[in-house]
Amino acid sequence: QVQLVESGGGLVQTGGSLRLSCAASGRTNSISTMGWFRQAPGKEREFVAAINWRGGNPYYADSMKGRFTIFRDNAKNTVSLQMSSLKPEDTAVYYCAAQRGGYSDYVGTYHYWGQGTQVTVSS
Repeated sequence: QVQLVESGGGLVQTGGSLRLSCAASGRTNSISTMGWFRQAPGKEREFVAAINWRGGNPYYADSMKGRFTIFRDNAKNTVSLQMSSLKPEDTAVYYCAAQRGGYSDYVGTYHYWGQGTQVTVSS
């Protein structure tokens, strides 16, 4: 089993920046890909970014490119999401996720999920 805990969410104004972190514990050696997803009220859970746990190759949803950066620290078993130029439409609960396979932007392929952290962007 893998446990994931997100942190770093909060309230920020339009144009601001925020860094989210996810701490992984348990059988972290089983993780191949770590991802970030977000879900706004009444919306489907949406892919944000993913990273290869060992190699560090990042992947982004098209709408996130240039604003969001995903990175990991294997020694600390953490993955982070640096968000900049935030917009009100970025408001959502952000979830950290992990899976045993390679890159995927599909929520159903991820085996483990954190509890989520709220990001609210005000106008």
